[in-house]
Formats: sequence, C-alpha cells, structure tokens
Amino acid sequence: MNQPFEQELQASWQERQEYAEMMLPIIGKLYRNKSVEITVYGRTLLNASAIDVIKAHRKVRLHEGIKLRLRESFPLLEAISTMQLAPVQIDIGKLAFDFHYGSAVDKTDLNAYLHDKLADVVNKSDEQVPQDVVLYGFGRIGRLLARLLIERQGQNNKLRLRAIVVRGGKDGDLEKRASLLRRDSVHGPFNGSITIDHERKALKANGSYIQVIYANSPDEVDYTAYGINNALVIDNTGMWRDRDGLGLHLKAKGTAKVLLTAPGKGDIKNIVHGVNQADILPEDTIMSAASCTTNAITPVLKALDQEYGIVNGHVETVHSYTNDQNLIDNYHKAERRGRSAPLNMVITETGAAKAVAKAYPKLAGKLTGNAIRVPTPNVSMAILNLNLEKATDKISVNEFLRDTALFSSLQHQIDYTASTEIVSTDLVGSRAASVVDSQATIVAENRLTLYVWYDNEFGYSCQVLRVAMDMAGICIPTLPR
Repeated sequence: MNQPFEQELQASWQERQEYAEMMLPIIGKLYRNKSVEITVYGRTLLNASAIDVIKAHRKVRLHEGIKLRLRESFPLLEAISTMQLAPVQIDIGKLAFDFHYGSAVDKTDLNAYLHDKLADVVNKSDEQVPQDVVLYGFGRIGRLLARLLIERQGQNNKLRLRAIVVRGGKDGDLEKRASLLRRDSVHGPFNGSITIDHERKALKANGSYIQVIYANSPDEVDYTAYGINNALVIDNTGMWRDRDGLGLHLKAKGTAKVLLTAPGKGDIKNIVHGVNQADILPEDTIMSAASCTTNAITPVLKALDQEYGIVNGHVETVHSYTNDQNLIDNYHKAERRGRSAPLNMVITETGAAKAVAKAYPKLAGKLTGNAIRVPTPNVSMAILNLNLEKATDKISVNEFLRDTALFSSLQHQIDYTASTEIVSTDLVGSRAASVVDSQATIVAENRLTLYVWYDNEFGYSCQVLRVAMDMAGICIPTLPR
C-alpha cells in the first residue's frame, strides 16, 4: 500500500472520529434536556460511543447503496439542537440522506427543511406528566427493564423507575441485587455506576434513586410511604397471570395500573406493540405484554398478511433455554423440561402461534406451533412456514421486509439483516422485537419459509417498555414519518 493512500485513509477515519466526537455531547444534551432521542436508520445513538456513531452511519450504505458521511449529518444535528421541540425520536440518518440525496428537496435552506419535516413537534409544549414505575420482581426481564429505564435518566424522562419489589431481605441481599444489575453474563456490564444506600435500603444508579422494597404479596406494600404515587407496576415474576391475581397490585397504596411481562389469562388484553397497541384504553388498569415469541412473530406475520395474505402456516421456535428448565436432570412437572438444559435439545410446546390471534385476530385458527429449547442462554429463532394467497419470490419478499423495517409503522418491531455470516450471539442486545434473516428466506411460488431472529430477553424488554409508555399515556413520535 502506497503512502499517499495510507495518509488519505487515515485522514478520512480521523475526520469521522472528530465529527462523531462532536456529535456525542449534542446527542446527550438533546435527550437529557429535551427528551429528543437521535437515531440513524433505526439505530439509537443514546449513550453511544464515537465508534457506535460511525457504525450507525455505515448502516445507511447497506440499505441505500450510497454512503452517508458524518459531515453531511452533523449540520442537521447541530440545527436540531437549537430548535424548540417536544419529546420526539428523530432519525437524522433518514433526514440527512433525504436532504442531500432526495430528488425533491431544496438543498439551500436546511432550517426550512427541518421545520417542515419536524412540524409535528416544533415549538410545541411538553405537557406529558412523568410516570412512576415499580418493577415487581428483579429477574432476567426485571433487570433488563431496569437497565433500559436507567439509561433514559434525565430531567425530562417520562418513565421514572422508583422502586423494585423482591422477596427476601436477608443480610447481603442488597449487595447481591446490585451485583446482578452491575454484571450480566449475557448482556455484559452495566453502562454506568451503581452504589448501595444501606440506611435507606436503596440502589443509586446513574442518578436514579431506586428504593428496594421487600414483600411477600403485592397487596401488602404501601408505595406512598416512599413518595410513590399512581405507579405503573410492571410484574415480571409470572406468579400471577389472571385478573384476580394481578388485581392484588391495585390493592396496594400508590398504584394505578399493572403490566404483566407474560401472556395474560382470561379477558386480559395481550398487547404486541406495533400491532394492537390501539387497544390500550385510558381506563385499562391491567394489561399483558404477551410473550417474547409472540412479540417476535406477530409484527412480521401482520406485515406479510397485509401484503400477501396468509392462508395458513406453522411456526417452529428454536428457543434458548430459560430459568424454568433444569441445569441437570431432575424432576420437573412439565414433560421433557426436567432434562439438562445445557446438554440437550428439548422439544416442548409453545402457545405463541395461538397467541398471535389475540393481538392480530385475522390469523385466528390459521397457525400451529411448537418449540425446541436449545443449549444457548439467549437469542432465539422463529421459523415461519407459510402458505400465501399470492405467489411471490425471494427478492420481492426481502425487499418488502427491508422497507417495512426501515420506513413503516413497524420499524421499531422489525429489523432486517442481509449478512451471510450472522449467528445468534450477534443479535444479543437487539432492540427490535425480531430481525429478519434475509439470506435464509426460501420462496416457492406461494410457499414461504422465513427465518426470524429475536433477543428473547432484551428485544422483548424493549417491547414491554413501549407498552408501558402507552399505558402511561406518553406519546413520543418517530420522525420523519
């Protein structure tokens, strides 16, 4: 490699780093002070590093075939920082690409362009009241929800984690809770600082003060004693799944609503955000965020049904083992789940295929389903074998799903990859409910086999918080539309 080329390469990289480093404080202040979250083609830059910003911009070329330079997006970010905006999520990648490469754009007036594209939130007041949140249970989902809530700490934060409720209370319990939040074998270290307030039995994390409450039943807690009022309780224990059991939370002082992180029973609405969140009414006090698998497959199935029509199909889930299985062979009330989870593939049942109909009734009776638990700790896959009303081909299906992931109302639920090398660990930390593996798509006229990855812990937790926002009446639009 000749020296001039090396110097040019180094100069190009240095320019990208410098722009990324200039972006970071602006991105941080926009969120902390105005609740304005910046993304690039769906990838959030909240708490990102300079390298994360550069990688997010590289993603644009994968979808558009044209490079988006940081020097092209930086002026938009800088201009946005001077605007008076209501809480919003802004994709500067899409805005910058459209401004610089869109065919019908006046490229001479950036401010006019931004005021037009962001008209829904420009010079609008923020009258949304912050919501107190309590996590009842602090297991896998509970701790990830805590991480997601804490990362959004700021003066305009709308969902405020005020307390966690757990059983126990023995000596050393606070240290163990803090340690499990601080370190995670799958999701890595907590991004920040966690300390313990022994006197008040609380955790302090990145400026958040989180009360730890010990209780054996939901109805015995008095949240008002801790300054918590009208709280949204997110029950991630799975111990109560019907209206009577979950209703115990509403008997506690200081609670207003309950959200279950498991499929609800009886007449409880099962919400898959992006599909049926419109079913959430202000008067609803008990809701379910369905299951991780239901959240992964329903948005994709809805999109495919609306485009091609689904006659019928079968969903096979290849699911990472979970805490309800045994580490070694031992008694278990469920069939096969007593066998060692790290050593076996275990066939088991799943209700996800039937549960799809609760969120998207058009597919009622059209799907069957089963599951195989496999020896991985996280990230699962759903294989959708579908018979469609219309014949199609692989290219058309993949292009449709790519556009759906980028530009539709399901852009937060569906992600898309064209990588030929991707494996399950690459999807740890994915914030989408599912990721379509386009390279594995198989189409034979009206028969479609689709492979859909999902982080059954983190991606699902992101969906839970989206439901929580709607239950709290908090609306954060995504722009440009």
